Amino acid sequence: MESIQKIKSLAHQFSSEFIEVRRKIHAHPELGFEEYKTAELIAAKLSEIGISYQTGIAKTGIVAMIEGRNPAKKTIALRADMDALPIDEKNNCEYQSVNKGVMHACGHDAHMACLLGAAKILFTLKDEFEGSIKLIFQPSEEKFPGGAQAMIKEGVLQNPVPQFILGEHVLPTLESGKIGLRGGKYMASTDEIYLTVKGKGGHAATPELNINPLLIASHILIALQEIAVNNPHADLPTVLSFGKIAGNGRTNIIPDVVTIDGTLRTFNEDWRAEAHHKITEIAQSIAQNMGGSCEVFIDKGYPFLVNDIKLTENIKSLAIEYLGRENVVDLEMRLTAEDFAYYSQEIPACFYRLGVRNEAKGITSNLHTNTFDIDENAIETGMGLMAWLACKQ
Repeated sequence: MESIQKIKSLAHQFSSEFIEVRRKIHAHPELGFEEYKTAELIAAKLSEIGISYQTGIAKTGIVAMIEGRNPAKKTIALRADMDALPIDEKNNCEYQSVNKGVMHACGHDAHMACLLGAAKILFTLKDEFEGSIKLIFQPSEEKFPGGAQAMIKEGVLQNPVPQFILGEHVLPTLESGKIGLRGGKYMASTDEIYLTVKGKGGHAATPELNINPLLIASHILIALQEIAVNNPHADLPTVLSFGKIAGNGRTNIIPDVVTIDGTLRTFNEDWRAEAHHKITEIAQSIAQNMGGSCEVFIDKGYPFLVNDIKLTENIKSLAIEYLGRENVVDLEMRLTAEDFAYYSQEIPACFYRLGVRNEAKGITSNLHTNTFDIDENAIETGMGLMAWLACKQ
């Protein structure tokens, strides 16, 4: 087995190449299931390295294999997501997005660059480790129902079946050079909540003739907040938030219909189902008692993400060995969601965070913002660590 020093040396040697890959991808972002040019770039890079691959998985996804010594002994999967977000980039840099209204504002460009960089390191060392490494480049993480579920349905976790899967995601609140992880439940499930409140519109000056859906909606919103407050699983946080309310009225016009859009985040499937029932019951009963009605549609999204505890403990130990104890951070549960959760529901998984913050360089913007960027030194850290974790299993 190659030493840490050799893997670090290779990561350093290859880092500028994959920083450039990251910049090319960043400048040409594509939305979910539209990552055709991105897939072409990935395929070209894999061919250049000498790694065999299959394209067209779940439309734009790619699966590649690196075979070490005794390739049938075990298989480890490494995953990176490919899609960008519908955001108009405001960064002024040489690799700024050329696709107006589309931006890699969640770091998926860095994820792909790190996985490709790790792949080159692993291919270079393929005669010095046992087993096979399956590389998964997955489309459409950002848009439900997501690419992970589609790739699983198309057999990405079969032929051969991985013993476990690793995923990496940038974290702008964590300094570059560090990683963070957490065993057990880590990221929440996510559901989209759509309420359609119906009343009887009319002139605002004749309220006795109307059934005001805006007033009904306000009562529903206040009542629904009690669901999260009264969560019976106090050790597992719940969020029920509403970010959009729309009624096509005016100062003196009461509309017939008001729509409300929100999200539910939980860490327990039984409570998730119970919360769905409560949302429906409360919204409909309030509307009915006030003379109106409410249609409830809940679009069930990604499940919660769970990191296998034993695997995560092992990954943490290896990360400390590679980066130093001071650069490996324990994380809290997070109410954001990730479709990597689908993999974690199928096989042992570890989803860890790569620090990309650099205050001295002014790189502090949060994910999903139009000024998000990364400290590109994190590419060397990410690709080297991923290769080390794969080699040492």
